[in-house]
Amino acid sequence: MRKIAFIGLMVSGLAQPLFGQYVSKVWVADQKDGTYINPILHADYSDPDVCAVGEDFYMTASSFGCAPGLPILHSKDLVNWKLINYALKEIVPTDVYDVPRHGKGVWAPSIRYHNGEYYIYWGDPDFGIFMVKTRDPLGKWESPILVKADKGMIDPTPLWDEDGKVYLVHAWAGSRAAFNSILTVCEMNAEGTTVISDPVLVFDGNDGVNHTIEGPKFYKRNGYYYILAPAGGVEQGWQLALRSKNVYGPYESRMVMAQGKTDINGPHQGAWVETCKGESWFIHFQDKATYGRVIHLNPMNWINDWPVIGTDNDGDGCGEPVERYRKPNVGRTYPVETPMESDEFNSRELGLQWEWHANYQPTFGFTSDLGYMRIYGHVLSKDFVNFWEVPNLLLQKFPAEEFTATAKLKVSAKADGQQSGLIVMGLDYCRIGLEKVGEGFILGQTICRDAEQINRESTVRLVELPYSQKYEAGLFPNYEREIYLRVKVGKNGNCRFFYSLDDKKYQAIGETFTARQGKWIGAKVGLFSTTSFGQERGWMDIDWFHIDK
Repeated sequence: MRKIAFIGLMVSGLAQPLFGQYVSKVWVADQKDGTYINPILHADYSDPDVCAVGEDFYMTASSFGCAPGLPILHSKDLVNWKLINYALKEIVPTDVYDVPRHGKGVWAPSIRYHNGEYYIYWGDPDFGIFMVKTRDPLGKWESPILVKADKGMIDPTPLWDEDGKVYLVHAWAGSRAAFNSILTVCEMNAEGTTVISDPVLVFDGNDGVNHTIEGPKFYKRNGYYYILAPAGGVEQGWQLALRSKNVYGPYESRMVMAQGKTDINGPHQGAWVETCKGESWFIHFQDKATYGRVIHLNPMNWINDWPVIGTDNDGDGCGEPVERYRKPNVGRTYPVETPMESDEFNSRELGLQWEWHANYQPTFGFTSDLGYMRIYGHVLSKDFVNFWEVPNLLLQKFPAEEFTATAKLKVSAKADGQQSGLIVMGLDYCRIGLEKVGEGFILGQTICRDAEQINRESTVRLVELPYSQKYEAGLFPNYEREIYLRVKVGKNGNCRFFYSLDDKKYQAIGETFTARQGKWIGAKVGLFSTTSFGQERGWMDIDWFHIDK
């Protein structure tokens, strides 16, 4: 395996360069001329929330059943972001999320800073509202606390009031509670660890206008309580502001941002933050289907104690999202930086760009100081249908509308039927990989449509390849094959696949595939390895994984 000189320092499990920052080759929002373009993150950080602490900004987002969960991103200017940590090593309850639970788990978190501690609250619609906290967002977060057990409660945000009382606003999921489009407020204890009152209805979106109100964020300013919340649905909705002099209302409401004449649909659910220079900004998401819910930054102004988000050219108090705008005034200019994408796998800590499709188990595989990461073949069940049930998919978010992902792999197979390779995962998925057959390998393409509906895969065997090496190992010999696999993702999620035996000449393989989003998440790209039921497990070593144009 190729070894690359490793010069860096370990921060929260990720090798961060000593000199300079990581800059994506496929999407950079900072235009280096004092302006930025939206989205600031062309990746699926859905339901974002942000808090400001001094000159630092911290963001978290939904992670559903993927692990680790609750990503923590850091910025100095709201435009350039680095993925620095996860608040959840594993999703709780662990016995539930040790297997894939698509679309379940961590929904719409909020992050707040209070009395020297960082708090994140989130709703699991099947179990209740949880909280996790820390004094150091780069370090280990404490074990999660179940603040309120119940079904259907989602999108919580706390508010510490000046009188010492602590409140929690949240929405309700119709899929669990059999009602939605309302917001309720309850009181918590001073520590914010448990709910101590019954919920009180503060806004009813069943008014023929503001249906599907959800994702509330709680603030207080100039004596007003504010709840900023989207309504109208993820793809066609708008942003509301609610205000009242009383925490329990009644609340006045006003539409403060909508799509207008732009092509930025939604715009949906986000966070108000202030810079150290007193500017207000709003971070929210836009649903881009295959690519997930990508992150936008919009200016925010206060007029007569009402927020106006985006640009309000007609002066009606409702802004439109910007495509390009001046960067926030934070007192100085910071270097261009983006979350990590490519990986040389030279660290014993897994890069933060990667998540598993369920809680990590040691049998999934191992990092190493040997210049590669190993994934063992997941043993498929007797009644295996498709990859919707496979937990050890090592995946990362689509980082841009167009990009190329290439991996150098070495497959070590013992039993016929082991398959290892590259996958684009979603409700529809496509994978190309090597399957051991006899004393050789067959490179094939497998496609599954509507995997959630338990539909079967369709596989086409395309190229026969001999093994590179054979050696005795245990009861059965190992057959090895090195290969380079590539996917080029174009507009609208169109994917073309390639392979190479020398990293120089790449041969197109299989049919074009159109990627599709997953269950509440965008499409992902990454690696897989599986073994047939009852067979001895082989493995795949990943030398490197590169994201390029």
